[in-house]
Amino acid sequence: MASANQVRQYLAYWFQLGKKVIICKSEEACLPKPIFRGDLYSKEFEEVWRKITSPNSGDCYLEGTEETIAQLLTPEWEIIVCARCPMPIPVRTKGMPAASCPCYDLGWWPNNEIPAPRVPVNTKKHLNWICDRLLKANAQEQEQEQEQEKKKVDSDNRDNQQNFLAELSLDLPICQCPREIAS
Repeated sequence: MASANQVRQYLAYWFQLGKKVIICKSEEACLPKPIFRGDLYSKEFEEVWRKITSPNSGDCYLEGTEETIAQLLTPEWEIIVCARCPMPIPVRTKGMPAASCPCYDLGWWPNNEIPAPRVPVNTKKHLNWICDRLLKANAQEQEQEQEQEKKKVDSDNRDNQQNFLAELSLDLPICQCPREIAS
């Protein structure tokens, strides 16, 4: 069963490609602009959602489809990703599938040259996630640099020790004890 949130996301994706919701009772075609306000749906989107879920509106459906929004909110339907394009589409859980994807009449879609439709994004949360990734990468890089520097210093110390012994011209073996002192 498609949840109300999944149906809202389904509509938001298709609204971004210019598809409208048709309200049969008033013969109105709705396409909210803007769809998002920050990390939330816009008030225009919310107004359209209230209209199409109101019992007074009658049947409402996405342009180019046959399923009503009310049908999508029943256990008979679920929302999945289209096999042709990366967009959400409704499918029956039992019985015959929908006749076509809502993208069938969009000759220019799918189009990898334009940004793909999306859901609302929490910008602050997303930026914090990016910062965390950068900080971890930076910490790992610093760790690797410190490890390489330590290896270089150890190597230089061994070379210096060997040079010192060579200068003394003593024929003694070099101790292979680790240089680190346990704390």
